[in-house]
Amino acid sequence: MKTIAPVVARGCQLLLATIFAVCSSLSHAQIQINPLPEPKAATITQLGAHELTAGDVQPWLDEQMAKAMSAGNIAGAVAVVVKDGNVVVSKGYGYGDVATKKPVDPASTMFRVASISKLFTWTAVMQLVEQHKLELDADINRYLDIRIPPRDGKPVTLRDLMTHTAGFEDVLRDRYATDTASLMSNEAWVKRWVPARIYPAGEVPAYSTYGTALAGYIVQRVSGMPFDTYVERHIFTPLGMQHASFRQPLPDEMQADVVRGYRNADASPQPFALRTAAPASALSISGEDMARFMIAHLQFGRAGEAQLLEQASVKAMHGYLRAAIPGLPGMALGFARMDRDGQVILGHGGDIPDFHSLVALFPEQHAGLFIAIDGNPDGQWLRRQVDDFDARYFPPLPQLKLPTLATAKQHTGQLAGRYTSSITSQSNVLALRDRFREVQVSMAADGTLRVPQLGAEAWREVKPYVWVDDASGHQLAALMRDGKVRMWSTDTLSPTQVFLPATGWAPARLCAVLTSLLAILALVALSWPVAALLRRRGIGPVLPEGDERWYRLSRITPLFYLAFAGGWALMLPRLGAPHLEMRLLLLQIVGVLAVLGTIPVAIETWRAWRTPGAWWRRVSGVVLLMACLGAIAFIVNFHLLGPSYNY
Repeated sequence: MKTIAPVVARGCQLLLATIFAVCSSLSHAQIQINPLPEPKAATITQLGAHELTAGDVQPWLDEQMAKAMSAGNIAGAVAVVVKDGNVVVSKGYGYGDVATKKPVDPASTMFRVASISKLFTWTAVMQLVEQHKLELDADINRYLDIRIPPRDGKPVTLRDLMTHTAGFEDVLRDRYATDTASLMSNEAWVKRWVPARIYPAGEVPAYSTYGTALAGYIVQRVSGMPFDTYVERHIFTPLGMQHASFRQPLPDEMQADVVRGYRNADASPQPFALRTAAPASALSISGEDMARFMIAHLQFGRAGEAQLLEQASVKAMHGYLRAAIPGLPGMALGFARMDRDGQVILGHGGDIPDFHSLVALFPEQHAGLFIAIDGNPDGQWLRRQVDDFDARYFPPLPQLKLPTLATAKQHTGQLAGRYTSSITSQSNVLALRDRFREVQVSMAADGTLRVPQLGAEAWREVKPYVWVDDASGHQLAALMRDGKVRMWSTDTLSPTQVFLPATGWAPARLCAVLTSLLAILALVALSWPVAALLRRRGIGPVLPEGDERWYRLSRITPLFYLAFAGGWALMLPRLGAPHLEMRLLLLQIVGVLAVLGTIPVAIETWRAWRTPGAWWRRVSGVVLLMACLGAIAFIVNFHLLGPSYNY
C-alpha cells in the first residue's frame, strides 16, 4: 500500500498539470463564434394565388386582351404590369395605325388617357405643397386671380378639389375643340365662367373636370410656368418619360407615335382629340412611360435615381380617405379608391369617344396594372380586369356568405324612389337634361333592391343599409339621416358620384305636361289657317276692325314656341359639342320672340272678351294664353332662355 500511494499522488499531480496547461493555452487562444444563419422572412402567399411573374401574367393578359379585341372589334391596345419596382409585362396589341399596319409598341405608342391625366396634375400639386408654395387646406382664392365664392361659409380648398368635393355643378361648354384655332387655353376656360357651387365643400362627391382644370391653373400661377412645361420638367424628365405629353397638338417628334383613334378596327381614324381643360384630360402617353409613373408612386416617390415625391407626400396622397358613405370606398388625395375584398386599390379611369383606359395601384403589394384601348369595349370591361387581376394574384381569405338581414324589405322600401346624380347642374339648361336621367330604385318581390339604370344586379341587404350583389361581389350602401335617405352609391361609383333624392315633378309627369302644352300650341297654330279659310267662305264671324292684327300676331306666337321647343329637342343631346354658339344664339332669338309674343296673345284674348258672340276666340285665346304662361314657367325653371347660355 505504501508503494502505491506515491504513484497515485504523482498521477494526480500529472493530471492537474495537464488540465492547467490546457486551460492556460485556451485562455490565450482567440475564441471564434460562428452564428447560425439568419432565417429569411417568410413569403406569405395567399391560398389559391397565382405567382405574379411574367410567365403567369403574360398568358393571362393575352387571353383577356384577345377576347376584348375580338368582341369589341378594337384596333389597338397596350397592357403593362409592374411589381416591386420592375416591369413584369409590357405588351402592345393590334395596330396604332391600321392603314399602315403599324403595331402598337408599348415603349413608344402613345394613347390618349383622358381623365388619368388628373393623377399627374395632383402629383404636380403635391410637389408644390412640398415646397410650401401651396397648402392643401387653404382657401384656393389665395392662389387665384379670379374669385371662387364660398357656400354655407365654406371656401374651396385644394383638398376639396383633389377629392371632387368642392361642390361645383357640371360644366360642358367649350370643353372640346375640333381644331387648334378654336382651342381655348385652360386659363381662359376656367376664367370664362365660374360654375355654381351646388354643394357645401367636403360633403358630396361630384366628379369635376372644372375643379381639376382650376388646380392646373393654380400650378401654372404658383410655379410661374405653363402647366405642360411644368409637368415636362418636374415629372416627365426626371422619370425618363420620353413618350408623354400634355401638349395639343403633340410636338412634331411625337406625331408619328400617337395612336390614330378608331371607334372600331374597321372605322376611319378620328382627328386628334383636343381638350380645353388640359390638366384634366389632355395627356398622351405610352404604356412603359405610365409604368415609370406607377413605379414612382408604388416606391414611395422614387423610381430608379429619380425622386418624384417625398415619401411623406406619397403616404399623404395614398393614405388619406374621404368617404361620404360609410362602408363604401372614397377618394384618396387624387386617387379613387377601388378597393375589393379588403384589398386597397388606388386608381383612375379615362374615357373619351375613341379611347378608354384604367390604371390601378396595389400599394400593399407594390404592384400596378395599366390598360389602354383604342376603341369601345364593354363599358365595365376595364374594371372587371382589375377585379380579375386582384382575384388571381391577391385573392382574399375565404369568407362565409352573409345572410340576408331581417330588415331587408323595410330598408329596401325606404330606399325605393327617384334619385338624381350628384354630377349635375342646377343653374343652366343641363338641369333639364339631367331631369330625364333620373335613377329609379325599386324593390323586387323577394325583397332585393333593383336599379335598372345601373345594370341587372340584385342587391341583397347584408348589413344595415348595405347591400351586396352576390354575382359580382360589389356593394351598394346608403347614408341615412333621421330615417330618410341622404345619399346612396355603389362601390364602383362612390369615390366621385353619389345619388341624391330627386325633387320636383317626375320625368313622366313633366313629359306629360310638356306634351300637353305643345299639343295646345300646335292645335291653336293649326286652327288659324282653318278659321281663315272658313271666314273666306262666309262661315263664322268676321273679325272686327282693329282686331285682325292682334289675332294674327297671337296665332304666330305658337309657331315660335314650337320652333323653340323643337330646337332644344335637337340641341339638348348635343350640348358640349364644339361650334354650337351660333345655333344656340339663333335658338335664343327664337325664344325671345316666343316670350314677347305672349303680349299680343294677352291683348287678343282681352279684345275677344269685349267682342259679343266671339266664343271661339274667347275659349281659344284663354287656352292659348295659359299655354304660353305655362311655357314661360317651364323656360324659366329650366334656364332655357337668358342673357348668357353657359352650361
